[in-house]
Amino acid sequence: MKLDQVREVCPRLAVMHGLKEEFTQIFEQAENLGDGTLKLLYWLVEAAQFYPKSVKTIKRWFGEIVGYFEKHTNNGIVEGINNKFKLIKRSGFGFTNWQNFEIRCLLNWYFHTYNSRFAHLKMG
Repeated sequence: MKLDQVREVCPRLAVMHGLKEEFTQIFEQAENLGDGTLKLLYWLVEAAQFYPKSVKTIKRWFGEIVGYFEKHTNNGIVEGINNKFKLIKRSGFGFTNWQNFEIRCLLNWYFHTYNSRFAHLKMG
């Protein structure tokens, strides 16, 4: 397997890959908030020398990240909304004032929500 060959050639990369896999397992296997938090704390100590920027970011957002262990939810919906607003902003290049942008966002949000709620109805 190519991954095994790479690990043999570059031991540091092998450690980094192992840490990446451990990180994924923490979120897949943590049974509760305490268990997940402790495992993540241990991982941060091990990963600090290999992933300093990532460790710094995780520490900065630690409260929000460990919240996942409590209810197994993430902020995907919020990220989707932010992306939609960015798309409207890009497509609305040339809006002359804030009100036009606000109206466009609200209309997009309303019609998307409206259409989703009534998608099961057949119009004929």
